[in-house]
Amino acid sequence: MNHSSRRLMIATVTSLSLLAVSCGSDSSSQDATTTVAASDTTMAGTDTTMGSETTSPPDVVPVEGTINGSGATFPKAFYEEAIAAFTETNPKATINYAGGGSGKGRQDLADQLVDFAGTDSTIKEADLAGFKGGDVLYFPTVVAPITVSYNLSGVDALELDAEVIAKIFQREIKNWNDPAIAALNADATLPDQAITVVHRSDSSGTTGNFTKFLEKAVGADAGGIWKLGTDSTVEWAADTQAGEGNSGVAQIIQSTNGAIGYVDLSDATDAGLSFASVKNKAGEFVAPTLDGASAAAGGAEIKDDLTFSAIWADGAESYPITAQTWIIAYKTQPDAGKAALLKAFLTYILTEGQTIAPEVNFAPLPSELDEKALAQLDMFEIG
Repeated sequence: MNHSSRRLMIATVTSLSLLAVSCGSDSSSQDATTTVAASDTTMAGTDTTMGSETTSPPDVVPVEGTINGSGATFPKAFYEEAIAAFTETNPKATINYAGGGSGKGRQDLADQLVDFAGTDSTIKEADLAGFKGGDVLYFPTVVAPITVSYNLSGVDALELDAEVIAKIFQREIKNWNDPAIAALNADATLPDQAITVVHRSDSSGTTGNFTKFLEKAVGADAGGIWKLGTDSTVEWAADTQAGEGNSGVAQIIQSTNGAIGYVDLSDATDAGLSFASVKNKAGEFVAPTLDGASAAAGGAEIKDDLTFSAIWADGAESYPITAQTWIIAYKTQPDAGKAALLKAFLTYILTEGQTIAPEVNFAPLPSELDEKALAQLDMFEIG
């Protein structure tokens, strides 16, 4: 089955599916739950090529049952593909993944409403005590650019730097033919048109990473131009527009001439949006590509718990708004059957799943990080 067929199948099957499972029905997210039932064979023993290396996933026994997750919409397109491919080769297994944003995913896991969560941001120290299931493990899955997407008639190419982006999103630059934008785009004919700023309405790791870029590049310790701070939610100006999930932001930009917003590459591409090249730490304007994301992630410092940041990375080829994402789960698993299914799914994502990531506009993990994540699977305990 090809990728577009899988995604169509997911959209058809998933409406309201999570209402019947343990993660509840309190989310108003427009991002549908991903639910795919399995088909016919197992995944054991398949060699997987990632870049120049080949990784053979550890042997796994056939798995069955149901696990539920919620959270980040940034990697949702990748998870849809991974779930579809995994369940094609694992009979009697069902995996549900609802969007809702990283904040919702973390809270759902904290409240033990889901078996795993997707998040683009780490758990705050102050929030750790609220995770009822104990210690949490981070499993990185993919990296990808956060685009600065826009809809501007007659402008097919745009270059922006952090200072101009900050002033646009703080509503200090309100028109497309502002001299600061024009100075970066001498060859473009910029219209005398108001800028419509679009951002996330939900608690979002994409917002966290986008504002982290601005904080690092032109924040309090780098000129003080960016004044809104960095978090999953920030206080945007009243005259901006908000969309739910990355797809919601993309839809508003797509339908609004003069709009600009931040959207993951996969959703921006699906919506047919234009996106700016952004000036990186080395002073180069870099388009939001998978190569640029890989360059940024390749130099990231990986902590012992497998958390890291690829934002505002060194290197002339690094795209400066490259985001990372994780699946998080409790180290101590209360149900052996669900633990086996979760471990098998994570094994797939970290092996064969890495090869399908570029086909839905995500970059595979650096091999060193991927190997560490696979090794961490052995830390799961049943209790």
